[in-house]
Amino acid sequence: MIDLVIRFSPQTPADAPAIEKLEERAFGPGRYARTAYRLREGSPPDLALSFVAHVGTLLVGANRMTEILIDSAPALLLGPLTVEPAFRSQGLGEALVKKSLDAAREAGHGLVLLVGDLDYYARLGFARVPRGQIMMPGPVDPERLLCCELRAGALATASGRMRRL
Repeated sequence: MIDLVIRFSPQTPADAPAIEKLEERAFGPGRYARTAYRLREGSPPDLALSFVAHVGTLLVGANRMTEILIDSAPALLLGPLTVEPAFRSQGLGEALVKKSLDAAREAGHGLVLLVGDLDYYARLGFARVPRGQIMMPGPVDPERLLCCELRAGALATASGRMRRL
Protein backbone atom coordinates (compact mmCIF):
# COMPACT_ATOMS: atom_id res chain seq x y z
CA MET A 1 0.00 0.00 0.00
CA ILE A 2 1.22 3.48 -0.86
CA ASP A 3 0.86 6.25 1.72
CA LEU A 4 0.15 9.55 0.02
CA VAL A 5 1.12 12.77 1.75
CA ILE A 6 -1.58 15.43 1.50
CA ARG A 7 -0.28 18.96 1.86
CA PHE A 8 -2.68 21.78 2.81
CA SER A 9 -1.92 25.41 2.08
CA PRO A 10 -3.72 28.72 1.61
CA GLN A 11 -4.84 29.29 -1.95
CA THR A 12 -2.78 31.44 -4.27
CA PRO A 13 -3.75 33.05 -7.59
CA ALA A 14 -1.68 30.34 -9.30
CA ASP A 15 -4.15 27.70 -8.02
CA ALA A 16 -7.12 29.21 -9.89
CA PRO A 17 -6.81 27.23 -13.18
CA ALA A 18 -6.50 23.87 -11.38
CA ILE A 19 -9.43 24.74 -9.07
CA GLU A 20 -11.57 25.68 -12.06
CA LYS A 21 -10.83 22.33 -13.73
CA LEU A 22 -11.59 20.44 -10.50
CA GLU A 23 -14.92 22.26 -10.10
CA GLU A 24 -15.78 21.57 -13.74
CA ARG A 25 -15.21 17.84 -13.22
CA ALA A 26 -17.09 17.79 -9.92
CA PHE A 27 -20.07 20.04 -10.67
CA GLY A 28 -20.31 20.45 -14.45
CA PRO A 29 -21.46 23.52 -16.36
CA GLY A 30 -24.72 23.82 -14.39
CA ARG A 31 -22.76 25.13 -11.41
CA TYR A 32 -22.92 28.67 -12.76
CA ALA A 33 -26.71 28.72 -12.45
CA ARG A 34 -26.67 27.99 -8.72
CA THR A 35 -27.52 30.89 -6.44
CA ALA A 36 -24.32 30.61 -4.38
CA TYR A 37 -22.18 30.81 -7.56
CA ARG A 38 -24.14 33.83 -8.71
CA LEU A 39 -23.62 35.51 -5.32
CA ARG A 40 -19.85 34.91 -5.49
CA GLU A 41 -19.60 36.06 -9.10
CA GLY A 42 -17.28 39.03 -9.40
CA SER A 43 -16.11 38.74 -5.79
CA PRO A 44 -12.72 37.11 -5.37
CA PRO A 45 -12.28 34.64 -2.54
CA ASP A 46 -10.30 35.67 0.51
CA LEU A 47 -7.15 33.67 -0.20
CA ALA A 48 -5.99 33.78 3.41
CA LEU A 49 -9.18 31.89 4.40
CA SER A 50 -9.37 29.60 1.36
CA PHE A 51 -7.35 26.41 1.22
CA VAL A 52 -6.16 23.79 -1.24
CA ALA A 53 -4.94 20.25 -0.81
CA HIS A 54 -2.17 18.75 -2.96
CA VAL A 55 -0.69 15.32 -3.40
CA GLY A 56 2.65 16.14 -4.94
CA THR A 57 1.82 18.68 -7.63
CA LEU A 58 -1.77 17.42 -8.12
CA LEU A 59 -4.50 19.61 -6.64
CA VAL A 60 -6.99 17.19 -5.04
CA GLY A 61 -9.22 19.55 -3.05
CA ALA A 62 -10.16 23.19 -2.64
CA ASN A 63 -12.39 25.31 -0.46
CA ARG A 64 -13.16 28.98 -0.90
CA MET A 65 -14.34 31.68 1.50
CA THR A 66 -15.85 34.86 0.09
CA GLU A 67 -16.77 37.96 2.05
CA ILE A 68 -20.45 38.93 1.76
CA LEU A 69 -22.95 41.15 3.51
CA ILE A 70 -26.25 40.22 5.13
CA ASP A 71 -28.05 43.52 4.84
CA SER A 72 -25.13 45.55 6.28
CA ALA A 73 -23.62 42.85 8.55
CA PRO A 74 -20.38 41.25 7.33
CA ALA A 75 -20.23 37.48 6.92
CA LEU A 76 -18.42 34.83 4.91
CA LEU A 77 -19.81 32.45 2.29
CA LEU A 78 -18.08 29.08 2.32
CA GLY A 79 -17.80 27.13 -0.89
CA PRO A 80 -17.57 25.58 -3.16
CA LEU A 81 -15.92 22.73 -1.32
CA THR A 82 -14.53 20.47 -4.01
CA VAL A 83 -12.65 17.20 -3.64
CA GLU A 84 -11.25 15.02 -6.43
CA PRO A 85 -13.56 11.95 -6.64
CA ALA A 86 -10.74 9.47 -5.90
CA PHE A 87 -10.03 11.32 -2.62
CA ARG A 88 -13.60 11.61 -1.31
CA SER A 89 -14.72 9.97 1.95
CA GLN A 90 -11.23 10.26 3.42
CA GLY A 91 -11.74 13.39 5.55
CA LEU A 92 -10.16 15.75 3.04
CA GLY A 93 -13.24 17.98 2.73
CA GLU A 94 -13.62 18.21 6.50
CA ALA A 95 -9.97 19.14 6.87
CA LEU A 96 -10.31 21.92 4.29
CA VAL A 97 -13.41 23.34 6.00
CA LYS A 98 -11.77 23.19 9.45
CA LYS A 99 -8.73 25.07 8.14
CA SER A 100 -10.97 27.77 6.67
CA LEU A 101 -13.06 28.09 9.83
CA ASP A 102 -9.97 28.27 12.05
CA ALA A 103 -8.39 30.93 9.82
CA ALA A 104 -11.62 32.95 9.75
CA ARG A 105 -11.95 32.76 13.54
CA GLU A 106 -8.34 33.90 13.98
CA ALA A 107 -8.96 36.79 11.57
CA GLY A 108 -11.88 37.97 13.70
CA HIS A 109 -14.82 36.94 11.50
CA GLY A 110 -18.06 36.06 13.27
CA LEU A 111 -20.35 34.20 10.88
CA VAL A 112 -19.98 31.73 8.00
CA LEU A 113 -22.85 30.67 5.74
CA LEU A 114 -23.18 28.00 3.08
CA VAL A 115 -25.72 26.03 1.09
CA GLY A 116 -25.27 22.35 1.86
CA ASP A 117 -26.39 19.19 3.58
CA LEU A 118 -26.78 19.45 7.35
CA ASP A 119 -25.87 15.76 7.76
CA TYR A 120 -22.36 16.55 6.49
CA TYR A 121 -21.77 20.04 7.88
CA ALA A 122 -23.31 19.64 11.38
CA ARG A 123 -20.19 17.83 12.60
CA LEU A 124 -18.20 20.91 11.62
CA GLY A 125 -20.36 23.25 13.72
CA PHE A 126 -23.02 24.27 11.19
CA ALA A 127 -26.75 24.54 11.90
CA ARG A 128 -29.77 25.60 9.88
CA VAL A 129 -30.39 29.32 9.61
CA PRO A 130 -33.76 30.09 11.21
CA ARG A 131 -36.32 30.23 8.40
CA GLY A 132 -36.75 33.76 7.04
CA GLN A 133 -33.86 35.34 8.98
CA ILE A 134 -31.40 35.36 6.07
CA MET A 135 -32.36 35.18 2.40
CA MET A 136 -30.22 34.51 -0.64
CA PRO A 137 -30.88 36.48 -3.84
CA GLY A 138 -32.28 33.51 -5.74
CA PRO A 139 -33.88 30.15 -5.27
CA VAL A 140 -32.42 28.15 -2.37
CA ASP A 141 -34.00 25.41 -0.32
CA PRO A 142 -34.18 27.07 3.14
CA GLU A 143 -33.43 23.70 4.78
CA ARG A 144 -30.00 23.80 3.12
CA LEU A 145 -29.03 27.33 4.20
CA LEU A 146 -26.57 26.70 7.04
CA CYS A 147 -24.49 28.86 9.34
CA CYS A 148 -21.58 28.50 11.73
CA GLU A 149 -21.07 31.08 14.44
CA LEU A 150 -17.38 31.75 14.95
CA ARG A 151 -18.24 34.31 17.60
CA ALA A 152 -21.11 33.84 20.05
CA GLY A 153 -24.15 35.93 19.07
CA ALA A 154 -23.00 36.61 15.49
CA LEU A 155 -26.12 35.04 13.98
CA ALA A 156 -28.41 37.21 16.12
CA THR A 157 -26.93 40.36 14.56
CA ALA A 158 -27.43 39.18 10.96
CA SER A 159 -30.77 39.33 9.20
CA GLY A 160 -31.91 40.24 5.74
CA ARG A 161 -30.75 39.51 2.22
CA MET A 162 -27.28 38.23 1.37
CA ARG A 163 -25.41 40.33 -1.14
CA ARG A 164 -21.95 40.79 -2.57
CA LEU A 165 -19.51 42.93 -0.67
